[in-house]
Amino acid sequence: MASLQMQAQKLAEHVILIGLDGWAAHDLDNTRNNIPNIRSLIKNGSCNMHKRSVLPSDSGVNWASMFMGVGPEMHGYTTWDSKKHDLPSSTTNKNGIFPTIFSIIREQYPNAETGCTFEWDGIKYVVDTLAISHVHFFSEGWEPVEKNCDHIVKYITENKPMFYAACFDGPDGPGHKYGWYSDGYYDYMSRADKCVGRIIQALKDAGIYDNTIIIVTGDHGGHDHGHGSLAMEDMESPLVIFGKNVRSGYMYDSPIAQYDVAATIAYILGLKMPDVWRGIPVKQVFIR
Repeated sequence: MASLQMQAQKLAEHVILIGLDGWAAHDLDNTRNNIPNIRSLIKNGSCNMHKRSVLPSDSGVNWASMFMGVGPEMHGYTTWDSKKHDLPSSTTNKNGIFPTIFSIIREQYPNAETGCTFEWDGIKYVVDTLAISHVHFFSEGWEPVEKNCDHIVKYITENKPMFYAACFDGPDGPGHKYGWYSDGYYDYMSRADKCVGRIIQALKDAGIYDNTIIIVTGDHGGHDHGHGSLAMEDMESPLVIFGKNVRSGYMYDSPIAQYDVAATIAYILGLKMPDVWRGIPVKQVFIR
């Protein structure tokens, strides 16, 4: 296992990551997009519209980078559906996988409650499920998003996790089916936004809202009926950060990569990062 680098003290006790598969940066420019809860997080938090995906701009490789703190050259997951490293990982932990944000939490906070839910089963191969307290796969996919949200809300309310990743398979699913920026795409985004509102309410009901940081982002963007190209519509997704010790109304343009998400979560939770990670915490959005 790689050695670790000391990070800062905790900025918050809880982090909730809401991952929207295929959420394109251009999505926020369209007034047809009825997402009041997400827009409120942006208005009262910090946002970068140009977080760049790793190549290729597909799901598996980018979810891996989001959780593993490095690009595919290091973690070895290189395709949209990588179920194991296609290249030998540059290092592995005791579970035989490249160190993830979940595994370093488990190492440093053995009793921490953590969770991950997902609607696309490819997620389970890149998060290190052996290091997570609660793992749930919604086999019905992206369409019954309200039903899936019921489970998420119940889990947060009852368990108050230190770190929780709610990974939705939309708007990628409706993007492929109806087209990015289509009526079907925006209908899904409206439904997903209601789930974001319910997650926020769950944090309040659990009594942890004031000590939580919420991150909303995507693994890649898209255009027409697909993604995976070098088009900037495919390569960029928003990164929204809101909550305790986060600047309000702060729009920033500094370059951010997919693997900076894991580093930022580690920074918030005061974790020691593996020195093999290449992500850089987005420190400028925080108030100390």
